[in-house]
Amino acid sequence: MHFETIFNYTFMGFAVTHIALSICFFLMVFFLRHFLTNVILKPFKIIALRSKTSWDNRVINVLEGPLKASLVFASAYVAGTWLSYPRLQKLLDLGLKTFLTFLIFWILYRLVNRFSHLFNFFSSKLGTEVDNGIQNFTIKALRVLIIALGLMAILQEWGINVSAFVASLGLGGLAFALAAKDTVANLFGSLVIFSDRPFQVGDSIEMNGVEGTIEEIGIRSTKIRNPTQALVSVPNSFIANATITNTSRMGKRRIRTRLGLTYTTTMEQMQTILQEIKTMLSNHPDVHSEGIMVYFDEFEASALGILLNFFTYATSLDESLHVREEINYKIMEIVARNGATFAFPSQSLYVESLPK
Repeated sequence: MHFETIFNYTFMGFAVTHIALSICFFLMVFFLRHFLTNVILKPFKIIALRSKTSWDNRVINVLEGPLKASLVFASAYVAGTWLSYPRLQKLLDLGLKTFLTFLIFWILYRLVNRFSHLFNFFSSKLGTEVDNGIQNFTIKALRVLIIALGLMAILQEWGINVSAFVASLGLGGLAFALAAKDTVANLFGSLVIFSDRPFQVGDSIEMNGVEGTIEEIGIRSTKIRNPTQALVSVPNSFIANATITNTSRMGKRRIRTRLGLTYTTTMEQMQTILQEIKTMLSNHPDVHSEGIMVYFDEFEASALGILLNFFTYATSLDESLHVREEINYKIMEIVARNGATFAFPSQSLYVESLPK
């Protein structure tokens, strides 16, 4: 009789036995969710181990988390159906639809994370390389899109008119767009940088008064370390419209300079000096053999002008300055060996007669 009394006892209109069975069933599945998931996925994992590709392993990893959540929700749904209550059943049906919608978009979100390497696969098939920055940006954009679509789908399941809600945000969206126009411009500027790839991290560039080494390429701005070691953040919208000189991608660096010898230099001395400088540059291991120009080109105000134009293999500023210094020493040696001297700005004053 005592047990019959307990079995017939009700709480808030529900039989105690039904409540106890529902709770026990839910807790059992909840604590065994890892074990049940491994049991369900074990045949698929065996097949994946035998395959030569890795995509099936990625799919299994994607489905593992949603499967555990599905088992927990399914146990809660089944446990709720044992409690025959119309309002509870309606709530469970709404929860089922919501969870299924959430599950679909959750799997899509995890697929985007797991299969981001497909960018490299398709780019290799097309013969082009996709920049890491544009990969990250595309992945983030897909994540935001999936979250937005999933949220709208869930709201639609709850009976909220999403289209009317979005339309009501039109005026606010316009105001937001006007306020965020600079941010949007920087966003499109980053797309231009990622697609055109005028530079990459570590390159030395010059553009519209900004000079330095690229340290970071972000979505909003690019960080450049200038020669004074200060870190400059340049908006990507500015970079997208700027003229950029990437000195790190030069095959050779041009050096153009002028020399001035005094007017006491004879023609024979000048010819010998020009020939020796040209021979020295042609034999220099750091000077490109093409484009060497050494000419006596101008009678200047206080000097006989010589034009030097050549290219060095060293492209970095520090290395090219080292080569230039070495060449300058050799030019000084050539000029001194031939008995000539360098000119400096001066004026000669000739007096025809002195006053008595």
